[in-house]
Amino acid sequence: MQPMSWGPLSVWSWQDALVAVLQDRVTPVINYETEVRSANRSFPIPSVVALKQYHRRKRVAFTRYHVFLRDGFRCQYCAETLSAKELTFDHVVPRCRGGVTSWTNVVTCCQRDNLRKGSQSLKQSGMQLLRRPVEPTPRQVDEAAKRHATRDNLHKTWLDFLYWDAKLEE
Repeated sequence: MQPMSWGPLSVWSWQDALVAVLQDRVTPVINYETEVRSANRSFPIPSVVALKQYHRRKRVAFTRYHVFLRDGFRCQYCAETLSAKELTFDHVVPRCRGGVTSWTNVVTCCQRDNLRKGSQSLKQSGMQLLRRPVEPTPRQVDEAAKRHATRDNLHKTWLDFLYWDAKLEE
């Protein structure tokens, strides 16, 4: 097996991952050291699983983490790079003014600038975006994940499955 991307194709709760293993939809590759017990059985909790069938992604799921990846973990107003815990996202056109939560209206933002902009338009706030938000392709998100990946910000169970010194196929 080899990883198909530098970021997980999806992140499941341990319950969903265990159900997928028990339904034989995925193959467990490595488990956490923790187990969960039923009345008469114990089950290892899967940490990394391999899909038995893969359908190529046509679109990227709209998640907070994918927005952060698209924007390089940089506030799109002040350009400060921060960790995911320190970031939030901002609606360019505020929801109270008819803005929607979508790829083209949400940007990565530091908490300071999010408070500063509030529910104002860009013009009213006097703020400017570093770049216009767009929906990324799966390849763009994977490239961003590769750029962002370090041994420190990936779960230790993933480290054995990524080839740190090898050039990945394009």
